[in-house]
Amino acid sequence: MEKNYEGLPQYPESYWLDSTNRPSFHPLKENKHFDIVIVGGGIAGITTGYLLSQEGLKVAILEATQIFNGTTGHTTAKVTAQHNLLYDELIEHFGEGFAKTYYESNMNAVGFIRNFIESHQLQCDFQEKDAVLYGAEAKSVRKLEKEYAAYQKLGIPSELTDTVPFGVRVEKALVMKNQAQFHPLQYLGKMVDEFLANGGEIFEGTVATSIMTESQTGEDRLHVETQDGHFVSCHKVMACTHFPFYEGEGYYFMRMHPERSYIVAAKPNGNMDHLTGMYLSVDSPSRSVRTVTINGETHLLLAGDGHKTGQGEPEMKHYEALKKFGEDVFQVTSFPYRWSAQDLYTQDNVPYIGPVSANETNIFVATGFRKWGMSSSTVAAHILRDYALEKDTPEMEVYSTERFHADPSLKHFFKENLNVAKHFLKGKLDQRHQAPDKIQRGEAGIIHINGSRAGAYRDEKGTLHCVDTTCTHMGCEVEWNGGERTWDCPCHGSRFTFDGDVVEGPAKKGLRKVSPEEETLS
Repeated sequence: MEKNYEGLPQYPESYWLDSTNRPSFHPLKENKHFDIVIVGGGIAGITTGYLLSQEGLKVAILEATQIFNGTTGHTTAKVTAQHNLLYDELIEHFGEGFAKTYYESNMNAVGFIRNFIESHQLQCDFQEKDAVLYGAEAKSVRKLEKEYAAYQKLGIPSELTDTVPFGVRVEKALVMKNQAQFHPLQYLGKMVDEFLANGGEIFEGTVATSIMTESQTGEDRLHVETQDGHFVSCHKVMACTHFPFYEGEGYYFMRMHPERSYIVAAKPNGNMDHLTGMYLSVDSPSRSVRTVTINGETHLLLAGDGHKTGQGEPEMKHYEALKKFGEDVFQVTSFPYRWSAQDLYTQDNVPYIGPVSANETNIFVATGFRKWGMSSSTVAAHILRDYALEKDTPEMEVYSTERFHADPSLKHFFKENLNVAKHFLKGKLDQRHQAPDKIQRGEAGIIHINGSRAGAYRDEKGTLHCVDTTCTHMGCEVEWNGGERTWDCPCHGSRFTFDGDVVEGPAKKGLRKVSPEEETLS
């Protein structure tokens, strides 16, 4: 891996992906028929596929690129029901029963992962760890004390202390017992094997673009259509694509907002055996700490510095902040990896799992996991399985896609959509641009082509790659992300390569490529 970007790797790369030999699968090349089609080859899709194949159903997974490529391959891989400060909020807004079901469903997910690993004797660096929230600011202390009181009401095994085993200022720390961490792709690799052994099929390089409903097909089956013109017919579709590739009448782009956060793998100076937990600060800016074994040596994963996608300061500054944290607190000597992830937040911080809308009850979504996809995806897989088997469970109500609560949902709805409007107008009114010859290799900027705004990136060979900066989702203007070399939309979080190809939805169509030679550049 190339290095020397202020002591950080020059380009982002996930340790999980770099250390895993992933199997490869052919694209879909003909129309096929299955009982259930799952779109998305991350932990949610693969776990759902595994559970459904265990029930004897004929299941296909369609993956646009390669399995594990998305958020699953860029996680911190904490397996926990401690989802930051949450349970006091859930009790306040929804009641103890709701909060209890949320906790129990996530602990069941932790147990499922543990049992799968043990029953298959998997070597995936699975380690039992306590999850710890800590803070020093007065408002953080009050929140931690209230959260601890919520834990007590719900019977969550926990402890409120005043210390963590590394050198940061702490007034209170809240410990949730019996959580875990692991290597997610080594875990999922075995699950893929089991899915295939059960008769499941995986198609990579297969972009699902739309769904024809039963009324449109004229039969009792849905058709999932692909970018290459093929379709897969089935009785039920599970959209496990992070942002749903099909929204129907669900309007998910208005009900969630995207955030990016950053991770560096760090080689500390000294033994880290005293780090017996997984740690997350509730002060701002956030800092997450967990251990990981890389090439037989203990490293740290330091994460945090989240912000809304396409907004805020240059992305490399977030990596540099994590680097400084590692140097100051853990005397880190090297940083072999850096990467980032995108997460989706719902209006009330609880995922949406269930029918895409009230009128489309054979199409299901699982989305809005915030930063807690290892447990939440596993919860989602079990709920989606139960929908497919037409079972009714208490979890379905908690995670319902139809839920709406005046507080906090209404407040969040107006706040986030005002933010979208602000950035839409800002992009349209921004007339700043530069001359193309001022853009250095490895850098990007806004130029004008024929009087219109264009994004230009000059690669290491000196070639200029130009795209129309208007997002193909809702027309906002994308911004350059120098940390990942992508164009990111500040409105709904769509992301594109420097050449304009879609990296993250909700956009389905890439940015229009434009030629620097179309007319005079200015």
